[in-house]
Amino acid sequence: MIEFRLGHQLAVVAFCLSFSVIANGASAQSDLLRVEMVEVKEESVLTDFQLSGTIEAKDSIELGFKQSGRVIEVLADEGDYVARGDALARLEAVQQDQALQVAQAAVTAAQAAADQARQASDRAKALLARGVGTRAARDNAVQAESEANGALESAQSNLDQAQRAVDDTVLRAPEQVVITDRYVAPGQIVGAAQPAFSMATLDGMEAVFAAADHPRLDGALGSHVKLTTLDIQRPPMSGTVSEISPLVDPASGTVTLRVAIDGVRSDMALLGAAVRAQVEIAADQGIAVPWTALMRQGEDAAVWIVNPDNSVSLTPVRIGSFVDGIVFLTEGVEPGQTVVGAGSQLLYPGRQVQRAEVLP
Repeated sequence: MIEFRLGHQLAVVAFCLSFSVIANGASAQSDLLRVEMVEVKEESVLTDFQLSGTIEAKDSIELGFKQSGRVIEVLADEGDYVARGDALARLEAVQQDQALQVAQAAVTAAQAAADQARQASDRAKALLARGVGTRAARDNAVQAESEANGALESAQSNLDQAQRAVDDTVLRAPEQVVITDRYVAPGQIVGAAQPAFSMATLDGMEAVFAAADHPRLDGALGSHVKLTTLDIQRPPMSGTVSEISPLVDPASGTVTLRVAIDGVRSDMALLGAAVRAQVEIAADQGIAVPWTALMRQGEDAAVWIVNPDNSVSLTPVRIGSFVDGIVFLTEGVEPGQTVVGAGSQLLYPGRQVQRAEVLP
């Protein structure tokens, strides 16, 4: 009976000791504060530019007649897409047609004279070869043939000029384009080289902006750009900065920046439309931490560093810049270190922490 009671008491003591060890372990585990842990990395510090501008064709052309005259027909209007060589307008060509007819008659007469001179030269050469002709007669015939051929070439040149004058009374598209503006109407008298049409090529469009002269602006060349139209409903577009003017406009103090729009051909609905661009420029390198990690130590900013034993220590830092949800630090932490993000307001030096994702 005594042995039974003694064994029972030993079992109870052993059970209590075991329960105490388990309880202490659970208590130590529960003492670890669950927080967000972030491994800091060195990233590019981006400067965000918001620009407003207009959409233009990459290449535009102003086309006019090569000679003056009266417009008798206009064959294209604003918004028309025309192919290379299509007629756009015509001038009255009465004088040019008459000059062409005179030039054609002159070529016909010169051709006949050249044929006669060639035949006479051939006869003189044949007679001299048979010994019944003279060298003087042959030389004269050869000279006459040469003069006749020269007159034929001159007449042919005049005919070509007359034909070009007739062709120039018709204004044709230099390549596949869209007409953006028309300046002439039937009955109007126009001068040589006076613009008759404005047109845009179909090889793409670009957005043009007047940007403030910023020291980091040169870094935008080749950057990806998000584009949003302001006065018309269009899906968001994207592009690449293709050109930055090296000179500042003295009148406005701005720099011209051009963005080649991706995948958009010349579209009349877009030409001249107002557009907004968002350009991000890599300005420098910095240590990126979430804004929730930022604390204060006296007059200085600080963050909680997670030590290898899961304890934390408050470390002063120097702030370089802010962006959405991120603070870039220039001093105080190194890439690869772990800082506390969300939950940092509950800490004190030496506090034990664990990742919030780890369940007890």
